[in-house]
Amino acid sequence: MELLIVYHSRTGGSRAMAGAAAEAARAEAPTVLKTAADAGPEDLLRADGYLFCAPENLAALSGMMKEFFDRCYYPVLGRIEGRPYAQMICAGSDGEGAARQTARIATGWRLREVQAPLIVCTHAQTPETILADKTIPETELDRCRELGAAMAAGLSLGVF
Repeated sequence: MELLIVYHSRTGGSRAMAGAAAEAARAEAPTVLKTAADAGPEDLLRADGYLFCAPENLAALSGMMKEFFDRCYYPVLGRIEGRPYAQMICAGSDGEGAARQTARIATGWRLREVQAPLIVCTHAQTPETILADKTIPETELDRCRELGAAMAAGLSLGVF
């Protein structure tokens, strides 16, 4: 059973979150970590479950992550139904817009959400803090590790 983690990051927050999740997941099941630019339909078809991780930009999913979904949507439509997924959002405020957008795409693919979105809030609210490199607190990275391990263990044990 393979877990695919797809992420996009411009300032490092989502990259750190995805990396932490992948690190923990690899102890439980084969795990592939790919950027949204590098992941494609073949990766989605090969994997048995998914963890999507992206920043929220202007109350929406980041453009690069949306482009991944746009590029992959129709090639896998009707071919990955029922597979489990979860998501992580790195946000400056609430992250709800990006989480809703990802959930709608997953619903179109008929994926099965196995955990509510994990949203990490950086509280970046000024142009300077929004554009700055992000350092995610270790307590938040622990939450990402827990989610990665749980997703991989669930796949490995056949829970999902």
